[in-house]
Amino acid sequence: MRLPDLPVRAVLGDVTGALDRHGAVVLVAPPGTGKTTVVPLALLESVGGRIVVAEPRRLAARAAAARMAAILGEPVGETVGYAVRGDRRTSARTRIEVVTTGLLVRRLQADPSLPGTGLVLLDECHERHLDADLLLTLLLDARAGLRPDLRLLATSATVATGRIAELLGPGTPVVRAHVRTYPVTVTYTPPARGERIEACVARAARTALSESDGDVLAFLPGAGEIARTTTLLSGADVVPLHGRLSAARQDAALRPGTGQRVVLATAVAESSLTVPGVRAVVDSGLARVSTMDHRRGLGGLVTTRVSASVAEQRAGRAGREAAGRVYRCWPEHEHATLPAQPDPEIRTADLTRLALELACWGTPDGAGLDWWDPPPAGALAAGRAVLTALGALDHAGAVTARGRRIAGIGLHPRLARALLDGAAEVGATAAAEVVALLDDDTLATGDDVGDALRRLRRDEDDRTRRWRREVRRLAALVADGPHGTNDPALVVALAHPERLARRRAPGARTYLMAGGTAAELGHDGGPEWLAVASADRRPGRAQGKIRLAARADQALAERAAPALMSTEDEVAWADGDVLARRVSRLGAIVLRERRLADPDPGLLRAALLDGLRREGLGLLRWTEAASRLRRRLSVLHRAIGAPWPPVDDAALLDAADVWLGPELARATRRADLERVHVHDALGRLLPWPEAARLDELVPDRLAVPSGARIKVDYSGDEPVLPVKVQEAFGWTETPVIAGGRVPVLLHLLSPAGRPVAITRDLRSFWREGYQQVRTELRGRYPKHPWPADPATATPTARTKR
Repeated sequence: MRLPDLPVRAVLGDVTGALDRHGAVVLVAPPGTGKTTVVPLALLESVGGRIVVAEPRRLAARAAAARMAAILGEPVGETVGYAVRGDRRTSARTRIEVVTTGLLVRRLQADPSLPGTGLVLLDECHERHLDADLLLTLLLDARAGLRPDLRLLATSATVATGRIAELLGPGTPVVRAHVRTYPVTVTYTPPARGERIEACVARAARTALSESDGDVLAFLPGAGEIARTTTLLSGADVVPLHGRLSAARQDAALRPGTGQRVVLATAVAESSLTVPGVRAVVDSGLARVSTMDHRRGLGGLVTTRVSASVAEQRAGRAGREAAGRVYRCWPEHEHATLPAQPDPEIRTADLTRLALELACWGTPDGAGLDWWDPPPAGALAAGRAVLTALGALDHAGAVTARGRRIAGIGLHPRLARALLDGAAEVGATAAAEVVALLDDDTLATGDDVGDALRRLRRDEDDRTRRWRREVRRLAALVADGPHGTNDPALVVALAHPERLARRRAPGARTYLMAGGTAAELGHDGGPEWLAVASADRRPGRAQGKIRLAARADQALAERAAPALMSTEDEVAWADGDVLARRVSRLGAIVLRERRLADPDPGLLRAALLDGLRREGLGLLRWTEAASRLRRRLSVLHRAIGAPWPPVDDAALLDAADVWLGPELARATRRADLERVHVHDALGRLLPWPEAARLDELVPDRLAVPSGARIKVDYSGDEPVLPVKVQEAFGWTETPVIAGGRVPVLLHLLSPAGRPVAITRDLRSFWREGYQQVRTELRGRYPKHPWPADPATATPTARTKR
């Protein structure tokens, strides 16, 4: 066997030796060095048993197997074969099998000893896909127990390999293969104002065609952007490359063309595949990543900026065979703001499927396993909660027989549940049609599940043929049920019961989902009920966007999600009054309600207290007597403290159960609060026996020298006694209250009742202030006495007459 003369050949001896000595090795090699295809072939003689190569993508798995078989001059399925979901080409003679990481996880679950396997090659570890991280963890656990002889080879296109070498064991060697690269000229071509990214990429691609003599490789985030960019490049030889294409179309992109081509690819061409003949790269700067908003229950693929390391990998594709160019579709000053590395999927993705795999492995929380990055506890708990609701886990967190059945189907647990239970309701084929549609985000061109299914049944192209193959495969996995009404909404709702949604108002675009999240339909005329298959929310937006949904109705919603149904009596403060009703709900969606004639007294009391806390004590009718008593108690609390109680708003609300207890027991609505005798209720706060001294400590009135008893004003920060000057003649001691702790502020008034002096020191006023007041007022009020010596004058409320 003659191996291709690729850079990795220079280190094959190092790799073989490291595996013989340590049983594990990390190989760092840039894309195009042959690490995926040459290394497995070179290890055939030294490895006993089958070599299994784990790839993160189906496209890369098929391409790698085809390349290795071509090197051997054999068809795929002989010495080299592959196995991906729904497609397998192997035989008894197969020594090298290329599989997807997810499929190898399933094999490990079925038999952790991996019988017949001598070496596992984990390719493209640096991409940090969720399945790849899980596979590494499970392989390490299996190797530590059942298979200490299992050899592991991890490959990476980047040099950040310290952590994986540490995981593979102390002293694990890191072998580096070097490749000659050619200079790459970088040009920044940001979008013009209002220009979509597809138009910017198409513009840059045309420039690249004119400035280079080879193929142009353009990176876009997804199949939708690739399709739209293709239409903008009419006249050019455009070749798409993404994971949802047929095998024949994928292979066509990986073969040299007869003329200059533009290959529009997703991230699959960053490192997993080598596209020949590329001299220029156009980088949109965008990628599609899996994210999950656990609070709102919305997850899916989100378009984000690439990291600096990914941008460098993409640019490097232009300099593999000769000097090249890269056109970056973002401003040059933004390049420094790119994150250094992409986030591992385990930190951002929905972990429901991971949680099920861990439960099947016997470690529901993942404790005791070696992780590159451990799964976040909150996201893992959210995944376990979903699995418990699906019946895949029991309440102790252990996997159930149903859970193992769901895991064995190989889909996301929600879709596997929809296939299993949907087949029993609408038949295996009808359920499989919907599930296959939901599992492939490129199949639906609009937002209506029914319309998408009709087009898929009617049309004839690669896309529909792929869908039909998957439908047949899925239908064969489950028992057929009755062929009743073929309602796709039921199957969608079985997958996502919390996304059953009801329109908020007639004619509105906004729907409330059972999980409590609002989402908007992209057009008018939507039905009252939807079973939402796909929805997402952009950062900063208050509500989600419905991407795909099926028409539903209330009867279907209740049938599909009985676990979300509830009926309860609700007594609450709402819209300024007590609302007492019996409510039937589907999650957060109100289905029916009726008024409660005789609500529970405890619930009524709680609702009234809630109303007081929300709207304040102004709901009560404060008479002057009640307000005055409260102010007098406030003086005592400030001056003496305990046992005199605080009577500020917060304190009264906290103690409302005490001082308003009897009134709350009788009240049923806001109007009853307005009829409460607050003065009498406040009396329940008075401490005994100290309450007997209330009038002594904070008297309602004080006697003045004229013999009058004048009401003390407690409305301010300190008590005030308003008294006319003539009534205070001879008074030299300022009055005090609260057991002598609080002096009373005297407002000395003119005969007309207007303040002429304010004092806490009567002696000083008579001595220093009175003469000025006398001078100013005796001419204005000649009928009233203004003696020269007020200390010896007779106090009076009368005139001279």
